[in-house]
Amino acid sequence: MVDISVVRPYGRVIAIVTLAALLALSACRAPDTKGDYPAVNENNCLPDVGLTDQHGSAVSLASLKGTPVLIDFIYCSCTSTCPLLTAKMAAIAHQLGPALGPDVRIVSITLDPEHDHPAELAKYAQDHDANLSGWIFLTGRPAQIDQVLALFKLGRMRESDGSITHSIAAFLLGPDGHQVRQYNALDVSPQAVVADIASVRRSQ
Repeated sequence: MVDISVVRPYGRVIAIVTLAALLALSACRAPDTKGDYPAVNENNCLPDVGLTDQHGSAVSLASLKGTPVLIDFIYCSCTSTCPLLTAKMAAIAHQLGPALGPDVRIVSITLDPEHDHPAELAKYAQDHDANLSGWIFLTGRPAQIDQVLALFKLGRMRESDGSITHSIAAFLLGPDGHQVRQYNALDVSPQAVVADIASVRRSQ
């Protein structure tokens, strides 16, 4: 069975979220490596939704089609889980080397669009070794972020202290915007993700 943990930013696991489709299929196949699972979501995860990047530029998710995209969800005021997720993505980015940008993109979408504007995202990227060409941080109107989360069958919940309960999942999308692999982003190794990306690139 595949578990995608939902955590508060201070790191305590408060629930285990399992998607209905994931439950139906995951029992039939073990992960190839720890935290690395086959995708079961058939949604187009790169629709024509206009967001804004850390530089203040408009970015349509649909414009990212054409190369593999590794995507996760974070927010800037998160002080435990999100930095760990970003550190994992940074390790992957450094292993990708010059392929990051021309051949594969990393996209981090804020879970707190009410507070994370381009300046906050740019500072977060700078502070977490993520200010790299080919790595895009995105924000938008709250309704847009919720629309994107729904495509991934995810959600966000703001707690009374302002923190956000959220998933630690990450996703590898193929050039067509559909999911190829999904990850427990805290468990999966950078090498496993880079190998998955190489496999997608070979099949293009």
